[in-house]
Amino acid sequence: MIQKRKFRDVDDSTKMRISQKLKGRSFSDSHKKAISDSMKAYWRTIPYKPKNNESNKPLNDETNM
Repeated sequence: MIQKRKFRDVDDSTKMRISQKLKGRSFSDSHKKAISDSMKAYWRTIPYKPKNNESNKPLNDETNM
């Protein structure tokens, strides 16, 4: 089963592993632009993690937008 991201927070160790894995790759400028545009669209769909006082409320996509 593929687990999708639920919140924007990522551990620093995870960020470091991703960074090390992607080192040395090269892309054309048009491909970089396409990646950037698609990632911006993707991140607009991911909500921020709720604050501690809101953590008891159930997450409902219609009310959190």
